[in-house]
Amino acid sequence: MLAEPGGRERKEAGKSMRTVRHVMDWLQGAGQPASSVDGLLAGSADAGLKGVAVAFNASLAVLEKAAAAGANLLVVHEGICYSHDDRAEWSAGSRSAGLKRQWIRQAGLAVYRSHDGPHRRNPDWITEGLVSSLGWGDAVEQVMPAAAIVRLPEPSTARSVAEHIKRKLNVPWLRGIGGLDYRCSRIGIAVGYRGGGSVAVPLYEESGVDLVVAGEGPEWETPEYVRDSLHRGDRRSLLLLGHAASEEPGMRLLAERLQAAVPEIPVHFIEDAYSFTVL
Repeated sequence: MLAEPGGRERKEAGKSMRTVRHVMDWLQGAGQPASSVDGLLAGSADAGLKGVAVAFNASLAVLEKAAAAGANLLVVHEGICYSHDDRAEWSAGSRSAGLKRQWIRQAGLAVYRSHDGPHRRNPDWITEGLVSSLGWGDAVEQVMPAAAIVRLPEPSTARSVAEHIKRKLNVPWLRGIGGLDYRCSRIGIAVGYRGGGSVAVPLYEESGVDLVVAGEGPEWETPEYVRDSLHRGDRRSLLLLGHAASEEPGMRLLAERLQAAVPEIPVHFIEDAYSFTVL
């Protein structure tokens, strides 16, 4: 019996998830639109499944750890070749990407990208993973397709929220702008590249949040909006975690759910090193 997302279960003619294709089917859930970037980036869907590794990104360090753990399938949120679209000429044709693909072939790894699938869940698994990792699962006030709103039990300054995030996610720094020492109670959470104005500004103006916590976004959009808001006397602030730091918790959640769905196959979550150094 194979557990489906959301706790449902379905029988599959006495078979268990023992091929790469079975995991792909589970990850795709109800289906996959033609425009999706999700798909098998390396390896064969019919390969027998020995173990699965899950990570945010397919860095060389993650690939090596996956192989060392005995996994022959790596599920990642982002692509192999340094681009949102691995088919882009500049990325697919780069020497570094070619060497990485050669390493993957020699290691016998299959690599599947699961980006759009978890974002399409209701609620979005990547957002859910971040909110849960921050200990705010019970504080969720509203869930939207591209964001979630949490209400803190006690008002806190944005600066204190930043320290909380650093402890919970084990990240060395965040970027912040706005009224960082003003107390806030309602926070908008927007993972990945959803920190742009199209998502963040309605959170402030329509949903009435005091603080937005996001992965990243164009610096001329939400940061400038917050700066002007502060100049007018509005107590708004913005914290930016970075893309990977905001979405890695969601891939950890995906790994936990996949392990529950395939208890007979070892599933390993691989945490990558923090990318940037503040100079």
